[in-house]
Amino acid sequence: MADNGAIRVLLVDDHQVVRRGLRTFLEIQDDIEVVGEASDGAAGVAAAEQLRPDVVLMDVKMPGMDGIEALRKLRELANPARVLIVTSFTEQRTVIPALRAGAAGYVYKDIDPEALAGAIRSVHAGHVLLQPEVAGALLSQEEGNNGQGRGTSLTEREREVLGLIADGRSNREIARALVLSEKTVKTHVSNILMKLDLADRTQAALWAVRHGIGA
Repeated sequence: MADNGAIRVLLVDDHQVVRRGLRTFLEIQDDIEVVGEASDGAAGVAAAEQLRPDVVLMDVKMPGMDGIEALRKLRELANPARVLIVTSFTEQRTVIPALRAGAAGYVYKDIDPEALAGAIRSVHAGHVLLQPEVAGALLSQEEGNNGQGRGTSLTEREREVLGLIADGRSNREIARALVLSEKTVKTHVSNILMKLDLADRTQAALWAVRHGIGA
């Protein structure tokens, strides 16, 4: 968080008019501060390392290093910024790689401005945020996977944690709800991902919904 308590946001999009529009709207939000802009993935990674924003708004298709490559680079650098993809591309071949690369959320550029501000606050709080169409794309991909029996290996506590992940809770919120330490919750999350053979908590949330656990 910034010294004034605002969420520090970095804008990464190759269209100046998009960046200008986002900045104009976000700067009227009392709890959001735009700390920088970049016009491609490489510049975005460099800016994220220098400015250490809380949230990065990242387009997918950009010249040079695209948004997905930038996501992977930020993960390699262990940059703590939460990345919210804001794009006009809706194909599964774009959505799924972005989420697997570490995006905390994926929304389309036609999102209502107030909803976008809410999305920034949500991912900053540790939640995974997907528009309904995006969640549908991931769920449809899962339809062909043979994973029906994997949930039987989860302990009762792991199923409780998984249900709260599906509800969009952060590790801190899960810890409070179950009266556990955050470290213990992180261990449970790691075990869940390993047992279900999933890459991240986004996939875990969708797996849980598909199998009637949580939301």
